[in-house]
Amino acid sequence: MADKKINVAAYCRVSTDKDDQTNSLLSQRKYFAEYINHHEHWNLKKVYYDEGVSGTQTSKRAGFNAMIEDAMQGEIDLILTKEVCRFARNTVDTLSFTRKLKENGVGVIFTIDNIDTRDSDGELRLTIMASIAQEESRKTSERVKWGQKRRMEQGVVFGRDLLGYQVKNGKLFINEEEAEIVRAIFHKYTNEGKGTFVIARELAEAGMRPKRVRSWSNVVILRVLQSEKYVGDLCQKKTITPNYLTHKKKYNRGDEEMVYLKNHHEPIIERELWDRTQKELKRRSLFQREKIRYSNRYWCSGKIYCGECGHSYISRSKTLKNGEKYLGWRCHAAAAYGLPKQDELGAWRGCQSLQINHVTLLYCMKFCISHIQTNKEALKYEILQEIRELQRMDGKGADTKKIEKEIESIHHKKKKAIDLMLEGVISREELKEQNSWYEEELVHLEEQMQMAQDENKIRARQVDCIEQYMTALDEIMNFQTANEALYGELLERIVVYRDHRLELWLKCLPVGFRLNIQTSGKGERFNVEILEVEMVEKVRLRPEER
Repeated sequence: MADKKINVAAYCRVSTDKDDQTNSLLSQRKYFAEYINHHEHWNLKKVYYDEGVSGTQTSKRAGFNAMIEDAMQGEIDLILTKEVCRFARNTVDTLSFTRKLKENGVGVIFTIDNIDTRDSDGELRLTIMASIAQEESRKTSERVKWGQKRRMEQGVVFGRDLLGYQVKNGKLFINEEEAEIVRAIFHKYTNEGKGTFVIARELAEAGMRPKRVRSWSNVVILRVLQSEKYVGDLCQKKTITPNYLTHKKKYNRGDEEMVYLKNHHEPIIERELWDRTQKELKRRSLFQREKIRYSNRYWCSGKIYCGECGHSYISRSKTLKNGEKYLGWRCHAAAAYGLPKQDELGAWRGCQSLQINHVTLLYCMKFCISHIQTNKEALKYEILQEIRELQRMDGKGADTKKIEKEIESIHHKKKKAIDLMLEGVISREELKEQNSWYEEELVHLEEQMQMAQDENKIRARQVDCIEQYMTALDEIMNFQTANEALYGELLERIVVYRDHRLELWLKCLPVGFRLNIQTSGKGERFNVEILEVEMVEKVRLRPEER
């Protein structure tokens, strides 16, 4: 009776270049087939491979992980690979996986390094070779980083397209259609004195779309205003990869020297406007820090915003003729510059919003809580209706599992196409053409996946607020007296408009209050009257997005 043949698998990694990849696969498959044919009791199970993936990380190697899984399931008895550096360039991973396989009765042979993990001295020799492979990987990483820095110093651009520019062959070219948006952002911020939230809202309302993100936000606007590329300069190495084993990037905060080239490419904005913008960014940043210092002075400190220009309100106090203390709130832009006007550089400063009495804010806050207490059941019903709508929308949300299956299917088809080429069913040209189509599909599916995940996260967060809303609503019912500390805990934002309207947003509710008020009298005779109250949904444009 003939001895039973053992199942032998082979593993290799190939480069990202398609022509080199196919040549390498063909030669390695031939190499392993011949190697196995020299052993009478061996049967080639499968050749596992990964395309252009670093050997320092096993977590991202689908072929490698599939091979390990099959081996642990008993489908493989022996694994062949040419060199230790092909298996893994991380010493810990190399020893960990070979030990795991050995415990399951699976050996690994490194043919060129002449190491067999089944031998008594196999692990010792493997440790030495794995350490050498890891050190070589470190040296390679250093060489690549050195080469990249030299190319950066020569002006070669590393990175993707950004709003206003396209990157082609390491150079930046202006996209005129998008450049107009960039110019509008700088003009609105520096010349018109608008805030980042207001600019984001106006761009969205104008139907302009950002690049690489789904929607405009204050963060997106700030990144544009702070990017040196728009004035024609180039700063690279803003992010670095300190660990060649994990390949995780982090912001370069002085860890390595950045590469800064002035007047590197054609600018979108003039340097004079750029310099004024950077000064304005610094000035507003100093104001924000100053605001934070006093943010706990009053229950509404740092929570009142102007509905006209988006700036925050600051406190103003004085002693009246009768000896009484007066406390009011005024838009920072109006307090600093008065009514809207152009300065000597042509930039618009100031605001025409109104000052508001602190007593008025207290009265409006008390009214809102009282309104909640009076209309508890109606408000609960309104919240539940909104929650049901969110849940209904969630049921119709993007199916990420379906997209994942499509992505998995494309990867499987790519592997199948390579196998068909190896078997001579299709030509190398047909494989290259097919892979190009697969890559386009993968990019499209990855974009769909990102959008679907973002949408589902938003809906999940909204639905998860159900119990918090109800619990907070019940707690509000028990508040019997006006308490400024309590108001501070409940208040999210107040937005003040020029036509005597206020919007109050409480942290605990998915709705806000829009109040139309009228004030009269002074001192002890001061009176606040609520002319109209309207409930507004928090899922609409939030105050911080103004």
